Amino acid sequence: QVQLVESGGGLVRPGGSLRLSCTASRNIFSLYAMGWYRQTPGKERELVATLALLNSGPVTIYPDSVKGRFTISADNAKNTVYLQMDNLKPEDAAVYFCNTKPATLAWGQGTQVSVSP
Repeated sequence: QVQLVESGGGLVRPGGSLRLSCTASRNIFSLYAMGWYRQTPGKERELVATLALLNSGPVTIYPDSVKGRFTISADNAKNTVYLQMDNLKPEDAAVYFCNTKPATLAWGQGTQVSVSP
């Protein structure tokens, strides 16, 4: 079973930036589309970024809520997918997870992102 380990979260002020990392125990990015998800207490997990590494090139998809502020990328050599988050807003505060898209692997522990003045 592939294991996912997220890191890079923290506390930032509104307008700040964070770069999250998710390392898989083996290379899966060339096989599956990957996604970054986030969850807040009492709410369902929300997909915030998708990356598919196609033969024709990478394809990324974002919901309107993060478009233009979040960027997903991957480093196959490091088995790592990243989420660059810029211009963070208080509503971006959540626990962030990565998984395939659709999610088929066991969830990691996630990484907490807090946005507060």
